Amino acid sequence: MESKVSEGGLNVTLTIRLLMHGKEVGSIIGKKGETVKKMREESGARINISEGNCPERIVTITGPTDAIFKAFAMIAYKFEEDIINSMSNSPATSKPPVTLRLVVPASQCGSLIGKGGSKIKEIRESTGAQVQVAGDMLPNSTERAVTISGTPDAIIQCVKQICVVMLEAYTIQGQYAIPHPDLTKLHQLAMQQTPFPPLGQTNPAFPGLDASPPASTHELTIPNDLIGCIIGRQGTKINEIRQMSGAQIKIANATEGSSERQITITGTPANISLAQYLINARLTSEVTGMGTL
Repeated sequence: MESKVSEGGLNVTLTIRLLMHGKEVGSIIGKKGETVKKMREESGARINISEGNCPERIVTITGPTDAIFKAFAMIAYKFEEDIINSMSNSPATSKPPVTLRLVVPASQCGSLIGKGGSKIKEIRESTGAQVQVAGDMLPNSTERAVTISGTPDAIIQCVKQICVVMLEAYTIQGQYAIPHPDLTKLHQLAMQQTPFPPLGQTNPAFPGLDASPPASTHELTIPNDLIGCIIGRQGTKINEIRQMSGAQIKIANATEGSSERQITITGTPANISLAQYLINARLTSEVTGMGTL
């Protein structure tokens, strides 16, 4: 079943992120974390789940392509099982499809949709899954949600095709993927520059094979009374945001007479947008009262 040829031999490390509701996350984690532990062990992928009690959580899956497909398969089957269990007490007879939401850099959505929607149409037709790319970006982010729904098998096929598109977009924007020995070399180059670069983080055009895009800096001001929810107990939240986004985040000390604090975020544009998204998610959950522990 696992034929390397069908994967195009593209066995490089990929990072794919999913957006999930709290209930879905609970299902993936399982009692005492047993489900996610089993998924990590059996798929060989790294599966990280963002902390926090905002309604939306990000699940990051990193590993070689085959490990990612295994992890996705396990998640899709788990969701199907949840649907079946929830139906056993309901009169509904038709089984609703399994739905997953991927977080994809907007820069890669073009390749995924294809000219006049040709690529996404081809993926829908060849996998039987429904695929929708959100028209708008996620709040304060340069990424879009891609919703996939269908049977677990259709979803797995669909994720495989999306991975191939992302790898192609990642190698040379808008052109065909170059043969994979070079891809691996580029990938190693990229890996030396940044630990675990999520896709789309290294400059897709690779000018002169310079794999690290210029770091830029972004500044935010946050009211003093909200800074606590971003820093977290003993800095746990801010460290988590740093880890997940890959950006450097500095919080200035409080200045006399000022009711705001300056936050400086440094990193690639992708790092920065993710850091902003995570910071805003923390703020939103705090303001809406979701953040009370």
